[in-house]
Amino acid sequence: MNLNYNEEQVMLREQIQKFCESDYDFYKREEIVKSSDDFDPNVWKLFADQGWLSMSFSEESGGLGFGPIELSILFEEFGKSLVIEPYLATVVLSGSLLDKSSYPNKNNLIEKICNGEMHISFAYAEASKSYDYFSCETSLDSKNILNGTKTLVLNGANSNKLIVTCSTDNEYKIVILDSDTKGVSINSFSTVDGQSCAEVSFENVQLNDDSTIAFGDEAIDLVKNIINLGTLCICAEAVGCMQSCYTKTLEYTKGREQFGQPISSFQVLQHRMVDMYIESELAKSLLIKASLEVNNNSDEMYKHVSALKSYVGKSGKFSAQEAVQLHGGMGVSEEMMIGHYLKKMITIDALFGNSDHHLQKFSS
Repeated sequence: MNLNYNEEQVMLREQIQKFCESDYDFYKREEIVKSSDDFDPNVWKLFADQGWLSMSFSEESGGLGFGPIELSILFEEFGKSLVIEPYLATVVLSGSLLDKSSYPNKNNLIEKICNGEMHISFAYAEASKSYDYFSCETSLDSKNILNGTKTLVLNGANSNKLIVTCSTDNEYKIVILDSDTKGVSINSFSTVDGQSCAEVSFENVQLNDDSTIAFGDEAIDLVKNIINLGTLCICAEAVGCMQSCYTKTLEYTKGREQFGQPISSFQVLQHRMVDMYIESELAKSLLIKASLEVNNNSDEMYKHVSALKSYVGKSGKFSAQEAVQLHGGMGVSEEMMIGHYLKKMITIDALFGNSDHHLQKFSS
């Protein structure tokens, strides 16, 4: 089996690496995080110009027809630089759900996403349901009136439209509506890693007749596949974080001296850095396997993604914690990137099911 990237994939990786090194360093990221905006519109426009916003959509929908492997490449590089632009929320979750659905107006919406003109957020989680996304208290009655509350809506405050899961007559349904519709209330907050989330409430929200994207088994399959794809992407992001934790720690210990010699020469610290390297390489191997399974749409893809998510949930936090400890007091300062990797790993572990949750899924 050939596990090497093809020429297009290598070019994509190099293109993203060049952007991150030249246009998205740590200081640029901190500037965005501390601003009143949750992302940089100029960076988002650059994503559109580079074709990154359209790469995962099918050619029939006006996209480039790339798949999970290319997405994992992109998110791995994003993880190294801790990119906080709402790519996951708008493109992977909302955009891919529309692309895979039979919704009549999807091409028009996808075109606006690709051009960087529109943000759409996917409201799928409820506080009382934990990781059970198919049991909804949010309801849609016979008169198309929506009531309920969704939590952890990524990029919810910046969305032009909301895709919402709900139940109607004991049937699972996915609907879409404008975020400024009367009765919609959005309470935005920041996550520990600097990204934007929201709690969205719906109080007697009247929907149009053409608001339904999917229902029944089609809706369940759509959400199951999209959550699985989103999980793969954040795992790739975690692998990028782990690789950077190792390389930055190695670089730091080579330059940090104690007792007249670099601390990288101390055997006990070498052992800890070797452990970090091993963990990142094992996680990378699991990522490659899971990406191939999802790309081939195999029957085992959910199992492999759960194995990957369970592993990076623990090993990712381990690598970040080791990196912080080996940096000493500098590791927990806001002025160094290393502590922000730990915050990102904590967030990734909680999103779409933590390590224990996916271990149970894998073993069941």
